[in-house]
Amino acid sequence: MTTLEATGRRVVVTAFGETPLDAVDNCLSIEEQPPPDPGRLRPTDVVIAVKSAAVGWVDLLMTSGQYQHMPKPPYCPGLEYSGVVAWTGPEVDPSAIAVGDRVLADGLLTGPRSVGDYQQYGGFASYAVAPAKAVLPLPERFSFDQGCCLLGNYETAYHCLIACGALKRGETVLIHGATGSTGLAAVHVAKLVGATVIATGRSEEKLDVVREQGADHVLCSKPADGAPGFREEVKALTGGRGVDVVYDSIGGAISLESMRCVAFGARFLIVGWAATPFVARGKGQRGAPNANVLPTNLIMMKGLKVIGCPTAISTLRAPSIRGPRLAQILGWVEAGSLSPLVGRAYPLARVREAMKAKWASDFVGGCVLHPAE
Repeated sequence: MTTLEATGRRVVVTAFGETPLDAVDNCLSIEEQPPPDPGRLRPTDVVIAVKSAAVGWVDLLMTSGQYQHMPKPPYCPGLEYSGVVAWTGPEVDPSAIAVGDRVLADGLLTGPRSVGDYQQYGGFASYAVAPAKAVLPLPERFSFDQGCCLLGNYETAYHCLIACGALKRGETVLIHGATGSTGLAAVHVAKLVGATVIATGRSEEKLDVVREQGADHVLCSKPADGAPGFREEVKALTGGRGVDVVYDSIGGAISLESMRCVAFGARFLIVGWAATPFVARGKGQRGAPNANVLPTNLIMMKGLKVIGCPTAISTLRAPSIRGPRLAQILGWVEAGSLSPLVGRAYPLARVREAMKAKWASDFVGGCVLHPAE
């Protein structure tokens, strides 16, 4: 069954850049996209007319080959997207997926971060192709923008805080990068399990939004002298004890300061390294000549449990961990307890502006592209 008609557009990364901003300026193009030819698709494929695609940090790192997973250029970026089903293969169960359905795509099973033939079909496009197993119904109360900002952000938050960090009711967690899409998801998840949240960010104005989104306390991690200095504030907020868990997606000086304001035996969750994005070589070269260094003396004396939390890699290596995670997240959605915040939306023609705004963290929550605009 089909409604494929009009020629669309897609974004293409023609080569890896030296850095993400170099790639955005010099290795990104917008080209016409004919509708996918059903004669070339598998009987279990689904074509989605994309309405909204998330612009994520990983999308940016991929453009310079500085992410651990590298789709081969030329490729279409856009790990996660939502839209309307435009065509289904003859072996797709029509009771599960039908033309006209509002759906979202599972970015671990299709798109640039997936493994296999569907890697080429990113969401920065009018049309994307996905296997039926990667297509999920869009929650009824969600907009397309919210739908494409759901799985990656909340699965990361859940995997890090719950599966790796064992965060539980009554504990206190320090969440860095809380104004970003994944950091804000971590705030939401931590509150849903009953933890006290101390959230940090670099802008007082944006932190006001994080407080409105549920954080118990917010701290600016960028004081006037440029050096993070939140140790005393964290100690005061915890009665001198320190936090039980640190959710660190930033790295660098933030990590060092965080290790000075934890309780003995705390869990230190390494989620990312946004403050030091160029630890790896650009243009897809392997190796990490600028690798971060851990303060082993603090780790030992604090009895810290330092845990690396790579959500996508862990799930690929142990797929069984995903079922309970998805069930809990979708259960929260169904109960009305969880809603992604989308801070900015752009038409496809302004993709460069959107990616640069995401790189600069100019807003709170998610950033999306609208291919049809």
